Amino acid sequence: MADKKKTLTTSSGMPVDDDQNSVTAGPKGPTLVQDVTLLDKLAHFDRERIPERVVHAKGAGAFGYFEVTDDVTRYTRARFLSGVGKRTEVFARFSTVGGEKGSADSERDPRGFAVKFYTEEGNYDFVGNNTPVFFIRDAMKFPDFIHTQKRHPASNLKNPDMFWDFLSLTPESIHQVTVLFSDRGTPASYRNMNGYSGHTFMWYNAKGDYWWVKIHFKTEQGIRTLTRGEAARLAGEDPDHATRDLYESIRKGDCPSWKVYVQIMKPGEAEGYRFDTFDITKVWPHGDYPLQPVGRMVLDRNPENYFAEVEQAAFSPGNFVPGIGPSPDRLLQGRLFSYHDTHRHRLGPNYHLLPVNAPKASGENSYQRDGSMRFDTNGGGAPSYWPNSFGGPAPDPAAAPPPVDVSGMAARHVYQHTDVDFVQAGELFRKVMSDEDRDHLVGNIVPHLKGAQKRIQLRQTALFYKADTGYGERVAKGLGLSLEEVKRLAAMSQEERVKSTAG
Repeated sequence: MADKKKTLTTSSGMPVDDDQNSVTAGPKGPTLVQDVTLLDKLAHFDRERIPERVVHAKGAGAFGYFEVTDDVTRYTRARFLSGVGKRTEVFARFSTVGGEKGSADSERDPRGFAVKFYTEEGNYDFVGNNTPVFFIRDAMKFPDFIHTQKRHPASNLKNPDMFWDFLSLTPESIHQVTVLFSDRGTPASYRNMNGYSGHTFMWYNAKGDYWWVKIHFKTEQGIRTLTRGEAARLAGEDPDHATRDLYESIRKGDCPSWKVYVQIMKPGEAEGYRFDTFDITKVWPHGDYPLQPVGRMVLDRNPENYFAEVEQAAFSPGNFVPGIGPSPDRLLQGRLFSYHDTHRHRLGPNYHLLPVNAPKASGENSYQRDGSMRFDTNGGGAPSYWPNSFGGPAPDPAAAPPPVDVSGMAARHVYQHTDVDFVQAGELFRKVMSDEDRDHLVGNIVPHLKGAQKRIQLRQTALFYKADTGYGERVAKGLGLSLEEVKRLAAMSQEERVKSTAG
C-alpha cells in the first residue's frame, strides 16, 4: 500500500492550499501582504545563498570509509588507527582552490583534498591539496596571495600582472609554480589525483613518544591529467566534468579509492635535516623517508542533498584526536585559527552541530551555549560552566599531547633558509619530469606569463633560471626575452632583483 500523500506546508507547518497563485485583490488586483505563504516562501528564498567560501568555493563530495591495513600503533595512539581491519566512516570533499563557485572544474588550479574521519574520539580532519607543497610558508602572506588569484579590484577580471607580480616577488613559490604549471595542475578528475597533507604533523603514542609525519593519499585509479588544450575544451563543453564524474562513478558502483601512506621522521632528525622539516614549500624525498602504508579510503555513497552535506561541510586542520597534533609549521599555525573562524562567518557559530560536521561517533560534551541557529536542546538545564560540582563533563589530562620544547626571542623573524628555495623545483624539472612533461610545463607557463608586464616576465623568468638554467632559457625563448638580461637578474640577490625590475 502506498504511503499517504504528504501535504505541503509552510516552514511553520501550516498546510498550504495553493502554491501557484498569490492572494490578490480580485483576479487582476495587486498582491496582498496578508499572503503569509508567499511571504514565507520569498523570505526564505532571499536567504538561500550563504556566503561563498573565500577559497575552495567549488567542490564535490562523497561519503565512504577508511580501513586500517597496516599496524601503526607504535607511532600513534589514535583509536581509529588502533587495529588492522578497523573501519571509520569518512566524508571527503574535493575542490578547486582559487576559482569561484561557478568556475570550470578544468581550470589550472591546485585541488583541495579534505577528509573528515568520524572517529570515536571526535572528528579528525585531513585538510590537504593534490600537491605536496604550497606557494608560501607563512600565514601572514596568505590573504595577499589569495587576492592575487582573484579578480582585479577595478576591472573585476583575472589579472596576470597581479598573479605573476606576487609570485616573482616571492621566490619560495617556485616549487609550487612548477607543479601547478605542469599537467598535474589540471587533473582529469577528482578520482585521478593524489592528496597530500603538505604540512608536517605530529603523531604520538600512549607512552608520549612522538614523530613528525607527512600524509599521502595515493589514487588507485591512477594519475590522469589534462593538457592545456583538453582543459580549455572541457571548460567550454562541460565545466562541471569532475563534479559529474565523481557523482556518476559512485552511482554506477565504480567507487573510487586511495591508499594512505605516511612518511615518518624521528624528532631528533628534524634539526639537522637538509631541508626545513616544517617548510610546506619543501617535500621530504622518498629516498630519505620512504612511504609507509597505513590504510585505504573508499568513497561509496553520494550525498542525498548537496547543500546540506557538501556546501555546509566544514573542515579544519585544527580538528585533531589524541595521537595526532600540530607542528611548528608557520603556515599551519595560521590555518589552525583561520579555518574555524571562516566557518563561523560563513555558516554561523554553531556550524559544528550540522549533521555533516557533527562528531557523530563520539558526540559533543562542551560548555559552549547559545549563538545563532542553535537547533538542539542547547544543553538543557545542565551546567554551562567549569569547574562545577553538578556532574558536568571534566577535562581528561591523559588526552594531552607530549610536550615539545619551544624557545627563542619573540620577534618577526625573517626566514633563514631561502638559499635552498630553488633546489627542489630544479630537481623536479631535471630528474622527475619527462621531455614531454617539460614541453607541457613551458607551454603552459609562456601564454599565461605573456599577459604580464615585461619587467614582471623578466623577474619571474630569472627565478625559473635559478631553479634550472634550461628551465629559464626555454621560458625566456618562449617570451622573446633577452637571455643575457635573465642571467643578469638571476645572479642578483632578491632585493637587487626587485629594485632592478621595479615599476
